[in-house]
Amino acid sequence: MRAILCGYYGKGNGGDEALLASLLQMLPDNIQPYVLSGNPSETKKRYGVEVGDRLNTFTILEAMRRSDIFIWGGGSLIQDATSIASPFYYAGLMGIAQKIGLKTVAWAQGIGPLSHKTTQFLARQCFKGCNVVSVRDAGSAGIVAKWKIPFTLAPDPVWALETFPVPGLWDLPAPRVAVSLRPHPQLTSSRLATLTQALISFQKATQAFILLLPFQPMKDLKIAEFVHQRLPDDSKVLTIEDPRVLKGIFRGVEMVIGMRFHSLIMGAAEECRCFAISYDPKVSQLMIDLEIPGWELSELPEDANLISKVWIENYANGEGLLRDRIDFFRERSLIHQEVLRSFLGGVR
Repeated sequence: MRAILCGYYGKGNGGDEALLASLLQMLPDNIQPYVLSGNPSETKKRYGVEVGDRLNTFTILEAMRRSDIFIWGGGSLIQDATSIASPFYYAGLMGIAQKIGLKTVAWAQGIGPLSHKTTQFLARQCFKGCNVVSVRDAGSAGIVAKWKIPFTLAPDPVWALETFPVPGLWDLPAPRVAVSLRPHPQLTSSRLATLTQALISFQKATQAFILLLPFQPMKDLKIAEFVHQRLPDDSKVLTIEDPRVLKGIFRGVEMVIGMRFHSLIMGAAEECRCFAISYDPKVSQLMIDLEIPGWELSELPEDANLISKVWIENYANGEGLLRDRIDFFRERSLIHQEVLRSFLGGVR
């Protein structure tokens, strides 16, 4: 059987690529994937799958005519905080798939925020039409429960993503601390300068080598390079495209300072101490679920010395997740795999 995988794929976002890699890893063997990608040639090269341009209407409709299943493939697809266009795009494709009779799956979804009545209505109708729904967090579970839609709740699938080695990682100075920052309206130039000064002080105190990880280089690289220029001898910008290699970085670091949601999941999964800077409810919820220390970006202290002291304390005395908790989250995340296998195994 043939399944169309639809997500924010091929757009250079490490978290969304990690979700695609996790989905491909979890698909039953009897399913032939067809991935809608923003960079079809790169997606085909990396994963060895059949691909199509996510913005080519003719290609998408032709793929639907030749497919049996349509899968929303994980992450924060149905939200209107980033763009009002996003839920219309994904809901539009799901609606077409349902109308022409494909079996439809909403897989490992992180739903919301949905601030507009129109996007709330669109999302509710599409989720109601799905044959199977799985979500990755309690907030999303609350939304679909309110809509009276059956669902399965399990941790983000990236907990179970396989890890590939990182060429040259062990040649870099140790100990290492990973930093993943991203642009946001609340990350003003003043706040970025404060964070950078705090990192400089933190590095001097700990003698840690700073690995700057732009999870979405098109957006994050400028910030990473800004910080690197102020720590030229004690930091390195690492741009990793394969999410399995990206996850492998965290096997070689002691601590993660992260804004990106999946930088914190990858770090926690590899036993790193984590410190979050939350720009989004999904990060705030993760802080609660994993008991990760951190700040809301909007409440970031103005004193760089205070930030540095808190980081140093977490570096010296903080703890990563215990192995049994990591195993728990990993095993629970495999419920998303069981959801696929249980449903797709019965599709004819």
